[in-house]
Amino acid sequence: MGKIISIVNQKGGVGKTTTAVNLASAIGISGKKVLLVDADPQGNTTSGYGINKKSVKNTTYELLIGESTALNAVIKSEYKNVDVVPSSMNLAAAEVDLIEIENRQNQLKMALATAREQYDYIFIDCPPSLGLVTINALNASDTVLVPIQCEYFALEGLSQLIATVRQVKRLYNPTLEIEGIVLTMYDGRLNLTGQVVGEIKKYFADKLYKTAIPRAVRLSEAPSYGMPIQYYDKRSKGALAYDDLAKEFLKKNRRG
Repeated sequence: MGKIISIVNQKGGVGKTTTAVNLASAIGISGKKVLLVDADPQGNTTSGYGINKKSVKNTTYELLIGESTALNAVIKSEYKNVDVVPSSMNLAAAEVDLIEIENRQNQLKMALATAREQYDYIFIDCPPSLGLVTINALNASDTVLVPIQCEYFALEGLSQLIATVRQVKRLYNPTLEIEGIVLTMYDGRLNLTGQVVGEIKKYFADKLYKTAIPRAVRLSEAPSYGMPIQYYDKRSKGALAYDDLAKEFLKKNRRG
């Protein structure tokens, strides 16, 4: 049965979607079968795999309102072992539409149930908020992966996110755990970076990945070509960093 991992940070611009797109790709290249669920209305994960959002029929929105299962919404990407459940702008209305639905926090969990048999890993790229869509993702997940930018307010956001995870665990999903914390946009030359890393290690040393993702021009270019970094420039420092992160992830999960 596949493991479901939500990639979450309620703060935008921290490398969440970059991590979803490129970690999934690296794990797919390693030989594992991956489903990437785009649960962000902006749909950047969808376009990051070269999928035209206007041409898709079933999306994460249909999953959330009970009109489709994950397997009916799957699009096979051009890239090795990675399938995508796309997003659309309709997802922006999901918060309102879910209020009308009974058992609203379980919609995504039910929609993904059949897909668990088909994949080794299912990653959910969550929206930059802690609303009902993210609650659905957390409720459907086994673990939570948190990308964190090395900046002053990172720890404040992390504590708020951990509180939400604990609340979901208490109310809906007692087995939910933190998969790990990934440092993004890392620049070891900055004093602030060292301070943020020191603080995270103080509280989450056992959860912090050794691999940090650097600031890299090629990483920011790849999405405009609809390609994960490993296919856009496999020798770039961004590609090598996500390859290392995938190896570390698989080692932690003892499936690699």
